[in-house]
Amino acid sequence: MNFRFWPAILLVFATTSWAQTSSEDDAAQLPLDDLRTFTKVYYQIRSTYVEEISDRELLEYAIKGMLSELDPHSNYLDASSFDDLQVNTTGEFGGLGIEVGMENGFVKVISPIDDTPASRAGLQAGDLIITLDGKPVKGMSLNDAIELMRGPVGSEIDITVVRDGVDQPFDVTLVRDTIKVRSVRSRMLEPGYAYLRIAQFQLKTGEDMVDELNKLKAKNPNLKGVVLDLRNNPGGILQASVKVADAFLEDGLVVYTKGRVENADVEYRATPGDEINGMPLVVLINGGSASASEIVAGALQDHGRAVIMGTDSFGKGSVQTVIPISEDRAIKLTTALYFTPNGRSIQAQGIVPDITVERAQITNLETPEALTEADLRGRLDNANGGEARDAKTRERINHDTPDLATRDNQLYEALNLLKGITIFAKRDNSTSSTQMADNSTQQ
Repeated sequence: MNFRFWPAILLVFATTSWAQTSSEDDAAQLPLDDLRTFTKVYYQIRSTYVEEISDRELLEYAIKGMLSELDPHSNYLDASSFDDLQVNTTGEFGGLGIEVGMENGFVKVISPIDDTPASRAGLQAGDLIITLDGKPVKGMSLNDAIELMRGPVGSEIDITVVRDGVDQPFDVTLVRDTIKVRSVRSRMLEPGYAYLRIAQFQLKTGEDMVDELNKLKAKNPNLKGVVLDLRNNPGGILQASVKVADAFLEDGLVVYTKGRVENADVEYRATPGDEINGMPLVVLINGGSASASEIVAGALQDHGRAVIMGTDSFGKGSVQTVIPISEDRAIKLTTALYFTPNGRSIQAQGIVPDITVERAQITNLETPEALTEADLRGRLDNANGGEARDAKTRERINHDTPDLATRDNQLYEALNLLKGITIFAKRDNSTSSTQMADNSTQQ
């Protein structure tokens, strides 16, 4: 499986003073012989290459080559790439509001997003889009189709839709609107146990996660534990990852960065206030958890605030700074390495989970229904007045989450761990209360 890894990005959308100073200091020391070599190669390509290439294209290629040779995460952002980066970091773009895939060469609507042009126009999951503004979709890549669907807010696009149960394709005109990509999703796994999923770290991911958590707490006042799922989260904004970790920490260091220039050495610390008041927290990671995800997992692990479960993370411990070089172009340059609170650099190593749980396919075995005392005729009633559990009641109790083990064994194990921690916490509290009562009697 191919993952698109985002670096931990420091938001710098203005040319930094240290970058200017560095350039000015080095200008007088540029190697003239190497510059002459560069000019000769440039001239040969420009004059003898089989196809004519403009000076602008050649210089752009030179910049791209220079950056790509530094490390896998430094690169040149042309107008399209720069725009994509801003979309990914803000989570907003002009579009239609549909999650899509490809099926038989056509764009398939996986799900319309609530309160968007697509949902208001009545598009449904399973619809096939066969033309976009009169252009046949057949033969397009998914990325090409997505580019056509995106555009300036307020602009129109005509699409042709095929739907099961409808005899003929039909046309729909949509007006593009601002679409917000949800980076945080939440639900209850079982009564008392919440699930938070962060798909990527955007500008407002920290605030969005706290909002989702508050909604869950309001509807479920007896919350006992939380699973934070960072699997296959490729990273994003460094500051957002700090806010997410901070939400579960009372104080202390979250992460710090070190680089060649003074401004690159920064410490990020937690502020008072644990959003779940110290209740058990399990963080799920895997090989697709990179960069900002690893910052969160590393901070919570070093502070002993969460149990990290899953498989080793990707191991990207560098920070990139986005430095604009024109209105619509920029470079993304690796400027620092980040370190967990205990001083661990995870570059090319990753976060090792406290409990390793490999992704596996689980098959539930059908077992014959067991005969118990409660099923016997003439049995005695429970002496404490408890209701006898027949076979149907036992099945309900033992299968509160019937499909989770087979659908997602890692999440199933995380839920079981939370339950175990909760059980032992109750026993510890009960023991402490008994000891206090005994001490009080002795006094």
